[in-house]
Amino acid sequence: MNAAGMTGAPGAERFAPGWLELRESADAAARATDLLGPLRAHLPASPGRLVVWDLGCGTGSLGRWLAGRLDVPQHWILHDRDPDLLERARDAIPGVTTETRAGDITRLGAADLAGAGLVAASALLDLLTFDEVDALAEAITGAGCPALLTLSVAGRVELDPYDPADAEFAAAFNAHQRRETGGRSLLGPDAVTAATEAFERRGAAVRTSPSPWRLGPGDAALAAEWLRGWVAAACEERPDLPGEEYLRRRLDDCAAGRLSVVVHHRDLLAVPSCRPPGPRPKARGTR
Repeated sequence: MNAAGMTGAPGAERFAPGWLELRESADAAARATDLLGPLRAHLPASPGRLVVWDLGCGTGSLGRWLAGRLDVPQHWILHDRDPDLLERARDAIPGVTTETRAGDITRLGAADLAGAGLVAASALLDLLTFDEVDALAEAITGAGCPALLTLSVAGRVELDPYDPADAEFAAAFNAHQRRETGGRSLLGPDAVTAATEAFERRGAAVRTSPSPWRLGPGDAALAAEWLRGWVAAACEERPDLPGEEYLRRRLDDCAAGRLSVVVHHRDLLAVPSCRPPGPRPKARGTR
């Protein structure tokens, strides 16, 4: 879930390092390990180091999870628009060499990614627009490398025990994820579908797999912070919602150890082929 811990203007989002650190263990437990076998089978067979571009790298948590699972020498290019996060990520992935790149990932093209053996990202796609996802698929397939794009929101949450207001807050949050802001119409829960279509139009083989957070009593700090961000985003979209009352009830459940939350995400693996791309559709206003 990409609302809690976010600061900055829309389109130039920054994430608080504390939030990224808090969610790292839940991210690691959620990532779809069933995509790793197919990924390894399509990595370059060259004897040199595998070059991995990590887009929107944050503090490097994806690298810390993935690097040791690839079983080859690696060089990671850590790309983010936040120089403070890049500084934290620079030396934070054991066993690999790294370099950092500051800039807007939505401006990357195939030439920028030349030499990459893998493009990876975490909790990124749902922050992009239809055109930005389409351009990203164009850049990655143009570079001829696989992409592993993880932890995109799927638009479903499950809270136990049930509260009658759960569905209304969930719908408002999903609408907020799909909001138009700064002239950009964000994809939110539609991102994986849009990315799948964008890669497949360019001949790539795409697999997706669920990667849900499963938060129980032992994850109370993360669940509470997630709740605050989730409710705040819902109330920004629907100011009429009883946010304070609902949040107080749910935080009480959390503090008492009786709240469990499942936050659904999906991971995507795209492997390019040599097939010519299909026609590009027009951007959809409602995705």
